[in-house]
Amino acid sequence: MNGFDRRRFLRSGFLLLLGLSGCGDRRPKGGFEAIHWDRDMCERCKMVVSERKFAAEIVDPQTNKVYKFDDLGCAVLWLKEEKIPWADRAKIWVTDAKTGKWLDARKAMYTDDSITPMAYGIAAFSEKTFPKGHKALDFETVSKIIEKIEAKNNERREVGAP
Repeated sequence: MNGFDRRRFLRSGFLLLLGLSGCGDRRPKGGFEAIHWDRDMCERCKMVVSERKFAAEIVDPQTNKVYKFDDLGCAVLWLKEEKIPWADRAKIWVTDAKTGKWLDARKAMYTDDSITPMAYGIAAFSEKTFPKGHKALDFETVSKIIEKIEAKNNERREVGAP
């Protein structure tokens, strides 16, 4: 190979590598993924994710696969119902009910009196956006609240009540 062909070959290889480096998953491991509003479906209830201030995501810590939810209630119940073995290691993200920004669900502050897509009533906030006059709830507490609401809903279904 003469000098000209060699440079051309190296330049082509460099450009190919540069182009390929732009492909793939740019999301950091465990990071949230952009939701395609009004197109992505909730993993549990299969409804379209459209409420930007009540969405949640769960990231599998082993595969980095993202599961999307329209309500924190669906996310919490999905982990339990599907008996997810990595649930305690999962990265869980929720959107701030005031700003719509993503928050670490285990560090967020919650209220339990909001109107949410699946009527679990849980809204997440950062320390800065938490509404004055509310009692702050943590992730473990709201998870128990969600499970109690679902148990009550299941009882109603069994007796045929609306």
